[in-house]
Amino acid sequence: MKRIIALMLILALAFSMLACAGEEGETKTLTGVGKGYVGEITVTVVKKGDKIVSVEAKGDKETPGISDAAFDEIPGRIVKANSPDVDAVSGATGTSNGIIYAVKNALDPVKYPAPEDEIKETKPPVDASTAEVFQGFGLANMGRTGPGKDSEDVQVWSVNQVFANVLFDGDGKILSIYIDQLEVATPNYDGDGMPHLTGFPGQSYNYDENHDETVDSVLEQTEEAFKEEIAGWKTKRQRGDAYVMGTGTWTDQIEKYEETFIGMTVEEVEDWFAKYTSDLNGRPLKDGSDEAEDKEKYDALSDDEKAMLADITTSATMSLNDGHGDIIAAIKNAYEARVPLDIKAAAAQGFGLANMGRTGPGKDSEDVQVWSVNQIFANTLFDADGKIVSIYIDQLEVATPNYDGDGMPHLTGFPGQSFNYDENHDGTVDSVLEQTEEAFKEEIAGWKTKRQRGDSYVMGTGTWTDQIEKYEETFIGMTVEEVEDWFAKYTSDLNGRPLKEGSDEAEDKEKYDALSDDEKAMLADITTSATMSLNDGHGDIIAAIKASFDNRVEITLTVG
Repeated sequence: MKRIIALMLILALAFSMLACAGEEGETKTLTGVGKGYVGEITVTVVKKGDKIVSVEAKGDKETPGISDAAFDEIPGRIVKANSPDVDAVSGATGTSNGIIYAVKNALDPVKYPAPEDEIKETKPPVDASTAEVFQGFGLANMGRTGPGKDSEDVQVWSVNQVFANVLFDGDGKILSIYIDQLEVATPNYDGDGMPHLTGFPGQSYNYDENHDETVDSVLEQTEEAFKEEIAGWKTKRQRGDAYVMGTGTWTDQIEKYEETFIGMTVEEVEDWFAKYTSDLNGRPLKDGSDEAEDKEKYDALSDDEKAMLADITTSATMSLNDGHGDIIAAIKNAYEARVPLDIKAAAAQGFGLANMGRTGPGKDSEDVQVWSVNQIFANTLFDADGKIVSIYIDQLEVATPNYDGDGMPHLTGFPGQSFNYDENHDGTVDSVLEQTEEAFKEEIAGWKTKRQRGDSYVMGTGTWTDQIEKYEETFIGMTVEEVEDWFAKYTSDLNGRPLKEGSDEAEDKEKYDALSDDEKAMLADITTSATMSLNDGHGDIIAAIKASFDNRVEITLTVG
């Protein structure tokens, strides 16, 4: 019996070894897709059993010269490691990460699905030369009562921000326009996908966790949750196909309006809005309205005007100005903030938003923490190689009302919440503000960006605007990858500020001393005008620039 058992064990072992040998000898050719720095990257992976024996990567849209090292080195690193978990090539991180992800997609397409192409190919908004071009960024902020109430009859409140990145010609006509919006509600809103804010740490609000129209609990805001909520905010474009409306998605609708406004001045856009939308709700007029006022307005139009509206309302029916936000005001604000550009051409236009919650600045006289929300807006034009030809950055910082700095926009919280208040900015708390509906809307309507705060926003070196314009000037001609590399090489790992001679920090001193004389001279020139951090608690400027590239849309613009 023992001999039979031994023989069976030997046979089982033999079959197991044969099976393993068969697996080791099985050759598979797999393909994968990843998103590179500029466009799609495809890979062909040859596997023999459990071993990766070769990787071939291609990406025709990647920037020549910059991406070459990634294509040369990453496939070999993956083969040597027998794993896609390898380090990126310095100076070509975007392309490197695209190759790495494509290999992961080839090996495990369920865990690493093929990324959707984030570069939207749209009809070029302009296909002609223009003698002059101006770039403007417009922001319109609005507080809203709603949407709705929860199951305990507690009001939902929301903050709506419209962002308009617009190019104008010398006559003020719109050459290209890119609009996005952020809507943030209290956590008792029952709609899935809506970004929310419970309030500042120490405040609380009802919470409908599973979006079934029933309050599940009361959220007590913490520092960690406050920062997580803000970091997770998504704009309506970012919410993508999940943001479905009566007609298509929010993105579909706004793109139809953008197409409509190309070639108009802002005054003509305002006139169009006044003539062709309802005075009751800001939506485009349609045939057959039950509202007498809308019917009278529609019937007065010509047949051509009615046909134009019929075309628009097949794609866009949402309001251009209601409680959700004032899109017309954002476009107008973009025109008023426009700056002339010294460029020859642009092939893509992008808007990037980076949101961050901050502990601070400081505490008040009663040792109560100040909290703030920081938003960076990057409006960028790129050439066909992904290089920045123009960039316009602004920032909104909103703090609790116990901050003692004059000129800081503030938010007390949502109606029903409260916070300490330093009314005259003398470093002493004067009262506790009990937020009301009226004050909530007034606070939000009065928010000013750091550029809008102008000469009153003085820093150690010049104004905030002076400093950001120096950085913008520095980044012209770079790809976003080169901007990231510049930040990594020339700023402090401790605080994100440009390196300077004579630092007391050993880590900064070592990093600075390793630079060439030309690099030190370049930094000396920059720090005469710009010393503020590019990524700290005040906001991540680098992330906003990168987001503007990721969100870019193709345009055709020639100047001169």
